[in-house]
Amino acid sequence: FRRKLRVDPEVFVELVNRIIHHPVFYNNSNNPQLPVPVQLAIFLNGIGHYRNAATAEDMADWAGVSVGTVYNCYWHVMVAILQHHDNIIHFDPLEAKDQIKKDHAKDWVEERTCPEWRRGFLCVDGTPF
Repeated sequence: FRRKLRVDPEVFVELVNRIIHHPVFYNNSNNPQLPVPVQLAIFLNGIGHYRNAATAEDMADWAGVSVGTVYNCYWHVMVAILQHHDNIIHFDPLEAKDQIKKDHAKDWVEERTCPEWRRGFLCVDGTPF
């Protein structure tokens, strides 16, 4: 689970619970959307990999869906997650504890990658960006 989706099952369930009621996942179409947990799994697998392992075609093969469905899942999940942006993503440069966390993250990146990547301190499961 963690190898593909890059989160622990408990984190996955919490993410589903936070986004499941977003209107982007509901429509009046005769073609129902995939369940929210499936869309989130496709999204997390895609953002947790890079290069050849992260193409839309690879995600479609992995999930057993079309490439268009992969793009739709990415879009739906991003829209739902961004609704929570201000509540969960923040670094306040004036807040001492946030500055300490930021410095620690930069040290971590430099130790595990290279000094040039130190400024890419934001990480998702150890993946610097």
